[in-house]
Amino acid sequence: MLTTRLLVTKMAMPSNVLIRNLCSAAQAKVKHHNSFKTLQITTPKPFVFHVELHRPKRYNAFSKEMWIEIKNCFDELAVNPDCRAIVVSGAGKHFTAGIDLTDVISLGTEMSDVDDVARKGMILGRTIKLYQESMSALENCPKPVIVAVHSACIGAGVDLITAADIRYCTTDAFFQVKEVDIGMAADVGSLQRFPKAIGSQSLARELCYTGRRFESSEANSCGLVSKVFPDKDHMLQSALELANNIAEKSPIAVQATKANVVYSQSRPNQDGLDQIREMNKLYLQSEDFVNAASAQLTKGEKPIFSKL
Repeated sequence: MLTTRLLVTKMAMPSNVLIRNLCSAAQAKVKHHNSFKTLQITTPKPFVFHVELHRPKRYNAFSKEMWIEIKNCFDELAVNPDCRAIVVSGAGKHFTAGIDLTDVISLGTEMSDVDDVARKGMILGRTIKLYQESMSALENCPKPVIVAVHSACIGAGVDLITAADIRYCTTDAFFQVKEVDIGMAADVGSLQRFPKAIGSQSLARELCYTGRRFESSEANSCGLVSKVFPDKDHMLQSALELANNIAEKSPIAVQATKANVVYSQSRPNQDGLDQIREMNKLYLQSEDFVNAASAQLTKGEKPIFSKL
């Protein structure tokens, strides 16, 4: 019955009207997201959300507030039925300058009020865990996340982009795993995800041990990014088109694919095969499979999939 209703709705309503209605509904539901102070959230296309790091005067440096808001944002989008794909970019001159050192100083002041080493450790542990969970929220979000990087992507920026699914950048982009330069080991994701993202332990260790800056051409050749664009506008346009392409597909199929790719990344192949077999015992009985397969066979219009 649901499939029939969807098909009747599709036939009765012109596609441009349907798209406008979907966008209007999504915009209405996203209004509360704009209460974020360090992020700007928009819905430029149906089922596509654009999350913009929005501290341009601080070069989008990661304050404690931003760490918290990133986690909250992606936790909300993870269960939002109007969201099927997400694009992340940065406002202003740079994608991000990394961690906000003024927040590091504030943390040091908080710790100076505590004498006991164990209690200092508890404060640091809670803070690090918060930051780790913030970056992991991108990877744990079942919706594909596309990052669009321009100019500087330093420190925490690398933590963020390596937790995403797809990475684009501009020709002027540059990257640094910079933590060693401020006397610490990266602790919120780069050391775990960056080597897997580029596939070279040798290069990953060189960049993490030295904090060396590397440009967009090297990022592209080593696999950190999949495409390089001449400017930010072209990059964002392509990222949004890609997100729209993904959003038009079955949300069950896309989200199951991401879940299995992430699950299989650090496990033996057989574990991944076992998981997808268990998933597809259910998902192959979905109306999405029937509708998509029928559309492929008949070469008809693209199917419209119900919200998940």
